[in-house]
Amino acid sequence: MIVRALELDIRPNEIDPDAALFDEGLGLDSIDALVISLEISKRYDIQIRAEDEQTHQIFSSLGALSSYVEQHAQK
Repeated sequence: MIVRALELDIRPNEIDPDAALFDEGLGLDSIDALVISLEISKRYDIQIRAEDEQTHQIFSSLGALSSYVEQHAQK
């Protein structure tokens, strides 16, 4: 979903789930985080708000984001 939504020039299986999404990792920025949040909201009905204290941790890596979505997705 991230690769498609952000139109990244990388294959999903090339993303290390423990690598940072920002800075040295994938090098994403705040606009990318917004796009990802919107996609997650549409697909899983989960709201991730910028002012939430957990946001930095949620977006720390693909693995952290995936775990958060799995825990909060409507079943």
